[in-house]
Amino acid sequence: MRALRVGDDALLVEVSSGEEAQALHAELVRRRAEGSLSVREIVPAARTVLLDGLADPARLTAELTDSDVPPAPPRAREVIELRVRYDGPDLADVAAHWGVSPAEVARVHAGTEFTVAFCGFAPGFGYLTGLPDRYDIPRRATPRTAVPAGSVALAGPYTGVYPRSSPGGWHLIGTTDAVLWDHTRVPAALLSPGARVRFVPTGAA
Repeated sequence: MRALRVGDDALLVEVSSGEEAQALHAELVRRRAEGSLSVREIVPAARTVLLDGLADPARLTAELTDSDVPPAPPRAREVIELRVRYDGPDLADVAAHWGVSPAEVARVHAGTEFTVAFCGFAPGFGYLTGLPDRYDIPRRATPRTAVPAGSVALAGPYTGVYPRSSPGGWHLIGTTDAVLWDHTRVPAALLSPGARVRFVPTGAA
């Protein structure tokens, strides 16, 4: 683990894997909640966690660089369920890449419990992990100029749901009517780092 100063009151903490980033993020959120860590924002990414608005960056730098990544905490009990139709235009391509049928892609995906590792790209977009490594798939060679809102997609080790229409290079395997981002809702984002997610099929592939 390596902590890098960012400006006067922020740190960027680098770790070696996505799993370590998730565990570190959860531990730092826990410390803030109990009052032992004074920080304004804690922002996880693929292999980093950014802490912004630290009261004492130097002290935390020394503490983090002298310690190991803590073990992952018990997972939250509540599971967010997203109803999905496995009707995406890339479902057959994903099936061919996996060496299975389109129906098996839907079965594997719906049978997986995902965790929101981090958020980014667009408001409400979560990078969900949980599929075994053998199901990794590279991004499309040619991105689409417009991906419909609600598209359930795969790229690399991640599953994501497009909260609004935007360009994108992920493989589209399904569609959900869930509202991922609503500025009138508190919180506005349906998914947040650490949340558990399951996809519930509403139709056959």
